[in-house]
Amino acid sequence: MNFHALFDFLERLWRNNHKAWMDEHRAEYHKIRNDFIQWLDELDAILDQRDPDYYPTPGKQGINRINNNLMFHPDRPVYKDHFGAGLDKAPGTADFYIQIGVGDCLLAGGLWRPGPKKLRKVREAIDYDGEVMQEILDTPSFKAMFGGLYEDQVLQRMPKGFNPDHPHAALLKHKTLAVERTISREDILSPDFQNLILDTYFEMLPFRRYLNRALSVEI
Repeated sequence: MNFHALFDFLERLWRNNHKAWMDEHRAEYHKIRNDFIQWLDELDAILDQRDPDYYPTPGKQGINRINNNLMFHPDRPVYKDHFGAGLDKAPGTADFYIQIGVGDCLLAGGLWRPGPKKLRKVREAIDYDGEVMQEILDTPSFKAMFGGLYEDQVLQRMPKGFNPDHPHAALLKHKTLAVERTISREDILSPDFQNLILDTYFEMLPFRRYLNRALSVEI
């Protein structure tokens, strides 16, 4: 994958964020998108070999649309400033996310603002054995890589049905249960980028597996 070409295209798109420019450069866009999909396919095959529980996710299945959803967010630009994709993407689970673009570049995973049913399942799991998740979050290598849970939407009070004095109150108040590792353009252009991705994937894996076990339980 020629990430130099990817960054160059996205920078020009961001400066000319309208359909007329995209139409004029659509062949170039499809070339870069197809190269990104092929790169995802190669990464998907490597992860499938190394993780026995991996859910194969072809690049075409994992890649996100570059168009913003203007129906619900009319104030956003027409196009995103990045390519994003999810891997290990079994339906209804916490996948592994890669984002490469002009702005934020990151590797992330977990559940971003899950619906009420999913959130309830995770909270029930934390209520039962939240010490398991806390131990994952407190692992020195995990903390060094991700810091902690992504600070997105956190309740001021305990969610309904849970004891205000719960030992894992801090976890139960989160409405997004995800972690992320910010990466630089230099990381992406480095020959060690694939190893960085693999290290991140496997460091994050116990966290994602905890969430997915919680989601597999019927309540």
